[in-house]
Amino acid sequence: MKSTSQVSLGHVVKITMAAALGGFLFGFDSSVINGANGALKAHFAMTDHQLGLAVALSLIGAAIGAYFAGRLADAFGRVKCMLAAAILFTVSAIGSGVPFGVPDFIVWRVIGGVGVGMASIIAPIYIAETAPAHLRGRLGSMQQMAIVVGIFSSLLSNYIIVRLSNGANEVLVGGFKAWQIMFWIEIIPAVMYGVAALKLPESPRFLVSQGKIEEAKAVIARINPENLDAHVADIQKSFGEEKRHHLSDLLETLTSGKKRITPVLWAGLGLAVLQQLVGINVIFYYGTILWQSVGFGESDAFLSSLINSTINMVMTVFAILLVDKLGRKPLLLIGSIGMTFTLGALAMCFLNANADGSLGGGAVVALIAANLYVAFFAMTWGPVMWVMLGEMFNNRIRAVAISICGLVQWFANFLVSWSFPILTGKSGIGVGPTYLLYTLFAAISIFFVVKFINETKGKHLEEM
Repeated sequence: MKSTSQVSLGHVVKITMAAALGGFLFGFDSSVINGANGALKAHFAMTDHQLGLAVALSLIGAAIGAYFAGRLADAFGRVKCMLAAAILFTVSAIGSGVPFGVPDFIVWRVIGGVGVGMASIIAPIYIAETAPAHLRGRLGSMQQMAIVVGIFSSLLSNYIIVRLSNGANEVLVGGFKAWQIMFWIEIIPAVMYGVAALKLPESPRFLVSQGKIEEAKAVIARINPENLDAHVADIQKSFGEEKRHHLSDLLETLTSGKKRITPVLWAGLGLAVLQQLVGINVIFYYGTILWQSVGFGESDAFLSSLINSTINMVMTVFAILLVDKLGRKPLLLIGSIGMTFTLGALAMCFLNANADGSLGGGAVVALIAANLYVAFFAMTWGPVMWVMLGEMFNNRIRAVAISICGLVQWFANFLVSWSFPILTGKSGIGVGPTYLLYTLFAAISIFFVVKFINETKGKHLEEM
């Protein structure tokens, strides 16, 4: 293991933070809808099904972006993919603020979703491929930190805007309504992301895969100059004979001659799906209208969502501090157990709501349980899933494997986000039973981590 004195820490942190700006936009774009969905529902007279589609179809765009991001990154480079994502974010932010109706609003959101999907995959790939092994967990967690800061920033800007306008569906300035301004705020970080990407060095592992050995050495030398030739030789060896990556690379041949999907991919898929099936994004996509539905006023509902996001951000800092000390697997187990109990408590509160849907005396317990749930997720599954996806696959299959995992992660996100307003609507099963479903998946995640997850702490990518 190399000491931090042998590493140009300042340079590594700088390029990591620039790459993680994609995570910021990921969080901002995903969560900005939280403050606008109630106003959008009223503005366009949406049904529960239409609202679910308006929120969730952007996640189909994210799934598409995530799936193709790995292939595009292998073909054109990590940095060019970041630039493409920045352009998509900008276009989406502009269009989402001036929709003519539900269909074109969905189109703008899907465009932004493609950018979200690309950023969600490119950032962990890039950070994992540039970070020294002993710092990779902490630096990889910067992706999740950027996501939660993006979520917090969008909810904070939404809260300020709604307070200034006295309502998300009220005119704020120049004849434009508050919810329109909420979307346009995203233009600022989207442009910043594009500018930052222009200044980033390309991933040394991509450069090696393209035969640009000297350029790769120059990038690595700025990060850690020790054993430079040996490091590049290890990267070259890890790619094997195959230059282009295909889905068939994810299969392994058994002694009997039969082929099967490699177990490490199943582990990655499980991590990606379970991170969403515990229902975390319900809090960040629908938190405001969820709290309003159980008796909170609009301003208090916005404030509750902002508190959830603050806890999310603070606890992610603890994850960054702990991930390279405790390891990935212990943190995942802590999170699974904590989420199971807190989601169960939250479900009980909703199941025992008053006849009018309000929580009454259970409101305080529900708020505490919701915030503890967010805390457990933020310090464990939130960042650790992205860290592990960036490092658990070997160089030869990393990009294509992460793309597949990203695809199913966003599809699971879509299912949860689309189904929530339907499940909790007038013709659905209700909020309480819906949260019991999330509790069940949290409990399943405990057994999944114990049986299928292997520790990756401190290992070089070439050892995977």
